[in-house]
Amino acid sequence: MSELVFYLLAAITVLCALGVITRPNPVHSALFLVMTLFMLAVFYIILEAHLVAALQIIVYAGAVMVLFLFVITLLNLKGDPDEPAHPLLRIVAYAVAATLAAGVAIVLMGDAGVVPGGAGAGAVLAEGFGGTRALARILFTDYLVAFELTSVLLLVAVVGAVVLAQREPVAEAPLTETGEDA
Repeated sequence: MSELVFYLLAAITVLCALGVITRPNPVHSALFLVMTLFMLAVFYIILEAHLVAALQIIVYAGAVMVLFLFVITLLNLKGDPDEPAHPLLRIVAYAVAATLAAGVAIVLMGDAGVVPGGAGAGAVLAEGFGGTRALARILFTDYLVAFELTSVLLLVAVVGAVVLAQREPVAEAPLTETGEDA
């Protein structure tokens, strides 16, 4: 893959990720997150890790995003108000974000593709890279605790969403002297 294609795909991915954090409507943020996850799957396909790309789309862009949208729907989240209470805070936040982004860009441009401990652009991938066997070996040995903690975290999120979404029972109308509803 040429550097131009990589930087174009990376820019689209970053723009989608920025859409996640800049949209006031939570449903729009979730949709931008789906687009970001699809773009990450494109990178896995380029790395010839087709299983990981498929899992990225099925698990994250599919199942986890359905869970997020379910929680958003149950909690009936609305977007932020039109104007913040302190518009100066928004300006300061944008200035801090721009400064951090510029710092990251300077560091990345200064390294010019050098990744400490990285294999480099012309590296040969290991046999079976991105396949079922290699992924299972790493996932269930090196990252077993993280894998199980993630499943517990998702379970807690679902239970929490259901508990928070329960509405208080509607009080029944008082009965009149004749025993009929008011």
